[in-house]
Amino acid sequence: MLTFLRHRGAWLERKMSRAGTKVTFYEDKNFLGRYYECDSDCPDFHTYLSRCNSIRVDGGTWVAYERPNYAGNMYVLTHGEYPDYHHWMGLNDRLGSCKYIQIMFEATEDCPSIMEEWHMREVHACRVLEGVWVFYEHPNYRGRQYVLPKGEYRKPVEWGAASPAVQSFRSISE
Repeated sequence: MLTFLRHRGAWLERKMSRAGTKVTFYEDKNFLGRYYECDSDCPDFHTYLSRCNSIRVDGGTWVAYERPNYAGNMYVLTHGEYPDYHHWMGLNDRLGSCKYIQIMFEATEDCPSIMEEWHMREVHACRVLEGVWVFYEHPNYRGRQYVLPKGEYRKPVEWGAASPAVQSFRSISE
């Protein structure tokens, strides 16, 4: 069994390293002015910025809150750029906290196409709970192969890959 945590455009495990997952808040529109970068939950970034007029999400899915301590209006932010607060449907330029959001997936069967099954292109971390699995660089079990015995893999380099490009996987059975 494989366990993945899914984020739009990436697979991540919350309690492990979140390599490649970051949100940056900017005081001015179009990513200008002072900024504050987050790679984990932040209950109060109001002390770093007096306002927020643009946001860049470099990985993962986040919820930004209007006030500190996860209070007030909330806005779901997925991978991409928000050049002004209207782009995230904000009511004003006030944000005070943010949380990283996770969704977990488990697989017990072979998957010839991660894109068709879960609409994802990359695997950034996984946990093999039982058996031995093989990740493939391309759909239909083609391309570079990576063998993953039981264990936790926090980033692609831990299973021998240079990038998170995984498009299919299957278990090895005797």
